[in-house]
Amino acid sequence: MSAVDPNEKLVRMANQIAAFFRSYPQDEAVAGIHKHVTAFWTPRMRDQLVAYCEEADHGLDPLALTALKIAPKARSPIPDAVTDPHEQGLGASDAG
Repeated sequence: MSAVDPNEKLVRMANQIAAFFRSYPQDEAVAGIHKHVTAFWTPRMRDQLVAYCEEADHGLDPLALTALKIAPKARSPIPDAVTDPHEQGLGASDAG
């Protein structure tokens, strides 16, 4: 496969996400990867990567593979984004 193969690109991106979360405990890392991929990838991208990983030599990080195949029980170590600073409480914004 070439370096511009869409499947290889998805694997590379998922492996980068897994590398970021590798320092967390495994259950939190899986939850963080799952949260990121669910939030920022289209269903088509996720489905394409899962289908590609049915091949024996896919190269996907085991943490990322687990995050794609299960609904994690742990909470992600990354807090949910809040668009309204008032929802975070007083002092959350330095805008004034």
